Amino acid sequence: MNADDDSPSRDLSTWTIQRLRSFADATHGPQLESVRVVAQGHAYDADAPRAARRQWAELSLRANQRLPGDSPWDRARKTHHDFMLRMWVIDQLGPDHEHQDWNPETLPADTIAALAFTPVEARALADHWRDLPVERIGELRRHKNLPWEEWADVTAEAQGDAV
Repeated sequence: MNADDDSPSRDLSTWTIQRLRSFADATHGPQLESVRVVAQGHAYDADAPRAARRQWAELSLRANQRLPGDSPWDRARKTHHDFMLRMWVIDQLGPDHEHQDWNPETLPADTIAALAFTPVEARALADHWRDLPVERIGELRRHKNLPWEEWADVTAEAQGDAV
């Protein structure tokens, strides 16, 4: 299936969530990045109902997880997109402790599990980063670039909401 199939429009942003979900389920490869971006854009639509925005965000996450590539850079990019969208949904649309993706208590563990190093390992490597191969330095930078402070703020706020 491609974006041209029985469609007067190739503009994925005009498609319904059902149609885009079906397309994403049948698609493999770089087209999933377009699905991810379009679905994320709909999730950010402040005029849409909260439940619909969560569904769009979920579609974006699923497309992100199915994107091709298994290099350290690919995995880090996927982890970063996943983390940022989940954190945004929890912060802007509120936590949902019944749904793993929107549960602030699962976000830290899921993110750390997807990283190449534990925080302790990353800290130890950072002490002598200039001596590391370029690939390792890149992995450390990806760890560093995650918004750790924002994560702590969102998690603390969401836990306060649950109390």
